[in-house]
Amino acid sequence: MESSSTRRALPSTAVSLLVLAGLALTGCASAGPAASPSTAAPVSGAASPSAVPTTQAPSNAKSPTAAAVPGDTVPSPAAPAPLSVSIPAIGVESPLVKLGLRPNRSLEVPADGPGAPAGWYSGSPSPGETGPAVLLGHVNATGGGPGVFADLRRLATGAQIKVTRTDGSMATFAVYRAAAYRKNSFPTFEVYGNTRGSELRLITCDGYDPATGEFDDNYVVYAKLTGPVTAKIR
Repeated sequence: MESSSTRRALPSTAVSLLVLAGLALTGCASAGPAASPSTAAPVSGAASPSAVPTTQAPSNAKSPTAAAVPGDTVPSPAAPAPLSVSIPAIGVESPLVKLGLRPNRSLEVPADGPGAPAGWYSGSPSPGETGPAVLLGHVNATGGGPGVFADLRRLATGAQIKVTRTDGSMATFAVYRAAAYRKNSFPTFEVYGNTRGSELRLITCDGYDPATGEFDDNYVVYAKLTGPVTAKIR
């Protein structure tokens, strides 16, 4: 998987978004077979069969992760970085690698081999802080098999996402909607724009086109913090 992304300003996101809105992720990785739908439906009270990926991507498919880069946000120096993410409803337990921007302003992405972890874009807030924290993961893996975010479409409204931070604290989020977007018309402000509270964005590849061997879309899950960040239990 290969990819790219951005973020920040007004108080931290808007200005940079205006500058960076035209940038798009350039790639994602040669990945193995994985379900990757070409259309998307908002998350509902329960995951329906129609929302489950049905198109299998061959092992040479390129699976971009996100479509537009958020503006750079400078996370609070006092905010602990995220360490791992857990999504019980789809069996995800993954460490989080720190991702930045390459010199060409495209987003770094996690490794794309089997068992590759998800990543946190360090230009976004740490999960649990004000604003939309951005986590990215592959939908499939090189050599065959699913990626860490292969089953995002199975998440229903209310599904919990738990992020453990380096100080041992935990931020718990609940899914409130999801959508697929064409990379060439990615709604940068909608996905990465400032929020009043702490939110989370999970982003993966979507819309596999067998004719080109590419993923044309990105699937985005939106979640909100459910309560105060839980302090480390001593």
